[in-house]
Amino acid sequence: MSTNDDKAQEAAQEAAEASLPEVENQGDGGGPAGPVILSFIIGLVASLIVGWVLFPKALYSQKKQPFNFNHKLHTAEVADGCASCHYFREDGSFSGIPNLESCMECHEEALGESEDEAVFIEEYVDKGREVPWLVYSRQPACVFFSHAAHVEAGGMDCVTCHGHIGESETSRVYEENRISGYSRDIWGKSIAGFKHDPWDRMKMDDCAKCHAEKGVGVMRDDVKNPVKSHFLETVGMIWPTTTTPTKGTSVQTEKDGCLVCHK
Repeated sequence: MSTNDDKAQEAAQEAAEASLPEVENQGDGGGPAGPVILSFIIGLVASLIVGWVLFPKALYSQKKQPFNFNHKLHTAEVADGCASCHYFREDGSFSGIPNLESCMECHEEALGESEDEAVFIEEYVDKGREVPWLVYSRQPACVFFSHAAHVEAGGMDCVTCHGHIGESETSRVYEENRISGYSRDIWGKSIAGFKHDPWDRMKMDDCAKCHAEKGVGVMRDDVKNPVKSHFLETVGMIWPTTTTPTKGTSVQTEKDGCLVCHK
């Protein structure tokens, strides 16, 4: 092979090598994977901070009650605790938050010298105005909750759902959801849905869990086992006297269904 041919081959080889892209050495950890993983971690942490810390502050507005109410002072002065002001009427319905007439049975005139009582007397008693309390436990209008079924029939204590509010000396800040208009107590303080005590939130799945634990009917065996449920329904249709219907969620109707709680 001639010298010219050798030179031509060397030139062609050099041109081919020059056209190839340079490959970085990824063995030392300086490759593109490092910045991508770092960016992902930073983005994840930033998303968690925005979603769990900053977003709730923007989602909820803070409001104060018309004046401070001292539950501890009042429960010490009455005979029946919570039931002295939050009582059941003769027809079984629950009175809820006391109206002005109930409060005036004791507060037609000032009993003390506190600033909050002075506001109550001057702005509401003397003017005959109902106190526009912000209700922490207010549910949507379509939700029906029977206090009688839970307290009277179920024997539940007020603390189970409302916490130790009877021991409070001040009215805490009312946090209102800017979108739904309901209290933050419904969803709970934790945006992730975690809770430590039963009174930390008032969602429907909390009701279902409590009913399941009490064996009231939400998680009956035939509900947990759909095959068994359909089998019993079929047997009951053919031989009606061979099966015993199980009780449902509702204390009044002993049946399950959306209309038990949603009217």
